[in-house]
Amino acid sequence: MTVKNTGIKLGFVVAEFNRDITYMMEIEAEEHAKFLGAEVTERLYVPGAYDMPLAIKKMLRDNKVDAVVTIGCVIEGATQHDEIVVQHAARKIIDLSLEFEKPVTLGISGPGMTRIEATERIEYGKRAVESAIKLVQRLA
Repeated sequence: MTVKNTGIKLGFVVAEFNRDITYMMEIEAEEHAKFLGAEVTERLYVPGAYDMPLAIKKMLRDNKVDAVVTIGCVIEGATQHDEIVVQHAARKIIDLSLEFEKPVTLGISGPGMTRIEATERIEYGKRAVESAIKLVQRLA
């Protein structure tokens, strides 16, 4: 099956925290982007999901991408830190999408997951790519 090149340029913002998992998420997401005819033209790595908004803003401001895909994994710890990280990151990601009027999709798994559950959810990056492409096409 040949997939037509959509010409959609994606930026990936990838968390290095839990890199063993985010690496697998990133690989699946990039393969899915290629399958759907999009291209990952920009990529920024950040320490963790909480650190994504600044990288997303830079990517959107540079205006080289049609959408940004976030890839991260927040695993439950002994405190509610995981909940705080994901809630604040997600809120700011939405704000940036609205501010720049471009899709920024949430490919962050968590909170409240074990490492095993996180491994079972590596497709979140793939889903975020699909959402980004659909939004770009539907908002054009």
